Amino acid sequence: MSSELHDDLAQALDPVLFGRRSLAFDPDVWQARALRWQGRQLILNCSRQAGKSTTAAVRALHEGIYRPDSLILMVSPSLRQSSELFRKVLDLMDRLPARPPLIEDNRLSLKFVNGSRIVSLPGSEGTIRGYSAATLVIEDEASRVPDDLYAAIRPMLAVSNGRLVLMSTPFGRRGHFFETWESIEPTWERIKITVDECPRISPEFIAEERRTMPDRVFRQEYLGDFTETDDQVFSHDLVMSAVTDDVKPLELGGKSHV
Repeated sequence: MSSELHDDLAQALDPVLFGRRSLAFDPDVWQARALRWQGRQLILNCSRQAGKSTTAAVRALHEGIYRPDSLILMVSPSLRQSSELFRKVLDLMDRLPARPPLIEDNRLSLKFVNGSRIVSLPGSEGTIRGYSAATLVIEDEASRVPDDLYAAIRPMLAVSNGRLVLMSTPFGRRGHFFETWESIEPTWERIKITVDECPRISPEFIAEERRTMPDRVFRQEYLGDFTETDDQVFSHDLVMSAVTDDVKPLELGGKSHV
């Protein structure tokens, strides 16, 4: 086996090696862990500017190049965010020693000659339902993606036995991102990244943000804490404390009504 073929095989088996050798991307410890993750469900609770979008773009590109006929969907809350995430994929492709030929290259999607597709979609249920048998779904800013959209995503993975990545900073104690992080479901791999674990952010900047931001906002944006939002009339803990199994269903006309 030639040295070039041996190196390509090694990169196919290791996304971290692919990032380092082909993309000049040297991942942080947590990024390497996320790139080498082999499970079915991964949730990333990330500080702002931790590098989650770049990590997702590297993972998507590696899957598209080395897994023929794969479908990689990257879902974001808005068209602007979808465009930014897709731009990261294109920027990484420009770093490759040899840019792979494409048979489709649109504003938010591309298709390799091996049949694999990378599609970046804005967060509406209507845009999602036209896709099926995804091999990898990456939900960016998941705390701000509507729950009905998340419910539409999950069935796409059933036949393909595909993988799902949720990544976001927190946005209150509500929604599927919060509920998934707090759940005890063992099939989820959880990675939390605080601002202190990001070597590209200086201690001076962190100290300034801590001084100028309300504590609740700083803990949410940089420490991964699920704090209450300003528009929540009742706190999550207060609502949960009111839930009980002791109250019997109301019966009207011989039928129980819950």
